[in-house]
Amino acid sequence: MISLTDQSIDLSALVQQASQPAAGAVVAFVGITRQFTAGKQTLQLRYEAYQSMAQAKLAELEAAARQRWQLVECLLVHRLGEVPVSEASIAVVVSSPHRRVAFEAAEWLIDRLKQDVPIWKQEQFRDGTTEWVHPGASCSDPGTVEAARATGCKP
Repeated sequence: MISLTDQSIDLSALVQQASQPAAGAVVAFVGITRQFTAGKQTLQLRYEAYQSMAQAKLAELEAAARQRWQLVECLLVHRLGEVPVSEASIAVVVSSPHRRVAFEAAEWLIDRLKQDVPIWKQEQFRDGTTEWVHPGASCSDPGTVEAARATGCKP
């Protein structure tokens, strides 16, 4: 299951969904907004996505993970819009018969998601400055006009 949402992420519901009789392990990774980045105090994060492409990429990642590992469940949820400090912006929850598989799949999924999925994060700092971030961004696929400008790409 993949989802882009502007609502809070309900980790408990995701873990419950992944907890199936065939699973011996459930691994959850939850990325939250941290208070400080590089010594600057963060007020909140703001996420934007090229939604149709982001959903397609998330679906590709889910399919690839299911091919690569024996997974019972694979859940990828990313929040869009504003995410205050200490709230979740992303959840990757996988279940499998064995723990090593669940850990490997969860780590691979979060790494690939951050690299490949066209979702941009704007860090909004207490000092009034902002910074757009996307580690895998390229000028051929900037996602949003604002994110493209922030990364130096021409939309």
